[in-house]
Amino acid sequence: MAGSTRYLRYIILAFIGIVFLVFISSGSKNVPDVGIKRVKDHATDLINSQSDYWNRPKTGHGDEQASKPQHGSNDGAPVAPPKHDDAVAEATKAAVGAASVEHTQHSATSLNTSPNPYTHDNQLAVSTAPGKRMNATFVTLARNNDIWEIARSIRQVEDRFNRKYNYDWVFLNDAEFDDQFKKVTTALTSGTARYGKIGSEHWGFPDFIDQDKAKKVREDMAARKIIYGDSVSYRHMCRYESGFFFRHPIMLEYEWYWRVEPSIELYCDIDYDPFEFMIKNKKKYSFVISLLEYGETIETLWQSVKKFIKAHPEHIAKDNMMDFVSEDGGETYNKCHFWSNFEIGNLDWLRSPAYLDYFNILDRDGGFFYERWGDAPVHSIAASLTLNASEIHFFNDIAYYHVPFTHCPTGEDLRLKLRCHCSPQENFDWNGYSCTSRYYEVNKMQSLQDMSRSNDWPGKSGNSVRQDFLAGHWHAPVHRHGSRSCSIPSVADNLARYSSAW
Repeated sequence: MAGSTRYLRYIILAFIGIVFLVFISSGSKNVPDVGIKRVKDHATDLINSQSDYWNRPKTGHGDEQASKPQHGSNDGAPVAPPKHDDAVAEATKAAVGAASVEHTQHSATSLNTSPNPYTHDNQLAVSTAPGKRMNATFVTLARNNDIWEIARSIRQVEDRFNRKYNYDWVFLNDAEFDDQFKKVTTALTSGTARYGKIGSEHWGFPDFIDQDKAKKVREDMAARKIIYGDSVSYRHMCRYESGFFFRHPIMLEYEWYWRVEPSIELYCDIDYDPFEFMIKNKKKYSFVISLLEYGETIETLWQSVKKFIKAHPEHIAKDNMMDFVSEDGGETYNKCHFWSNFEIGNLDWLRSPAYLDYFNILDRDGGFFYERWGDAPVHSIAASLTLNASEIHFFNDIAYYHVPFTHCPTGEDLRLKLRCHCSPQENFDWNGYSCTSRYYEVNKMQSLQDMSRSNDWPGKSGNSVRQDFLAGHWHAPVHRHGSRSCSIPSVADNLARYSSAW
């Protein structure tokens, strides 16, 4: 028994030595505390098992090894203990081996779930889509204090689409972009980020505008609580988006643009190249949301449009979409337009004689300053008149949110395929104050709403609400957030007020 106690003492000393070595090793190699605990637990289990071995009866019903003769002894003879050196070596080998296995398993698990700070070997690889790229860019009009809102938009676009296509991104501002804006946006974009300053000749009052008259208009609109009615910079923005962004020296290098504004969301994957789609299918302008314009901001816009039609009949497309913007053969404007905070379009069309003649007539009439014309109805009317209907496209499969409206693709199978996370109940398309149903009617297309059996679109029909709107009885929903778009569907006292970003 004394011999057994002596050997047990040696084993305990060996254990203490092992723990000491592991402790020093962990301190130099930053092994997590959990690794030390595992070593201690395994070594303790080993010592306990050795102690049980020496103190248990020579024979036992539950221990097959105890009943067998060992080291050449006869049946029933006492088992000779192992030599001292063998016992220590065996205990040491078992304890260190168990600790090594546990540490290896923990390290492997850690590397599979955390970035390797030294090699980055386990970072997710982004596969670039095959095929050539179009001569296209994203374009954003922003200010330095928009940095975190535009950062959010960039991540949306990059994660859902551009990380696989690496298109450039052009940022335009009426002032110089600061270092922080450039640093953050450059880090977020997969393509080349480019920065342009807008010249004062395109961001200011042209010399033919009566400043006193324009000021009185702003004061009157402010008194009538017309949204952005008193804003000068908002008018500069709408005029610039209507007639000049596509003429900026940087933009002259491209043929296609995709407009992105701060704080937008893309709810679905975009698993193809919309620019390539536009080219292959002979499209020149596209949209995802359409709606009714605020009439008090565009009271004389259609008069200027009719002046253009009369002066340049050669620019009116044969298969135009006039019926989308007028329901009486061109006598009046029904206020339908495509929401321009999302648009993918052809820059050569905007730089064409047809569009430039159109814009110049509108610009000379002064409605950007004597009223509050937005670029959305300006673009929409131009597309409806100077393009063939087949050249205008509705991207049902690009799910989009810009305060306060959502476009969520119609069709459950499509939403699942594109991994969408939007609610079809929030889809704006088939609610009455949208003009998307009008787009389908004019083009004699079966409505996606009619083709779907889902009851996702409660409310009145588009025609019914448009009639209410024209009669002055239209009530739009209350909105939650601010907006920077040059076109906002609102009727006095029926909409919440927005904060101006410009």
